Amino acid sequence: MLIRSFIVALAFAGATFAQAKEIKVNIENIKFDPPNVEAHVGDKITWVNKDLVPHTATAEKVFDSKSIDPGKTWSTKLKKKGTLTYKCLFHPTMLGTIDVK
Repeated sequence: MLIRSFIVALAFAGATFAQAKEIKVNIENIKFDPPNVEAHVGDKITWVNKDLVPHTATAEKVFDSKSIDPGKTWSTKLKKKGTLTYKCLFHPTMLGTIDVK
């Protein structure tokens, strides 16, 4: 029994497990920075509004931050693979993408 426990412990010692991470996107000067990010299912994306006006981070039918006031943040967790295009509803030229692996 002791040998079996030792073998199991060795097997897990070499295993690596992917952990969800947080990715920050700054909103500043009427743009998303960085505009394109790579992430994995389960990761958390946080938008930080460093601008002087409110913004949104909106991917149609996937997520909608509503208004993110200056100095505030908003986050969402990614639930499935694919490429998401999002924008600010207040400033439609503000675009970003998230490539979810």
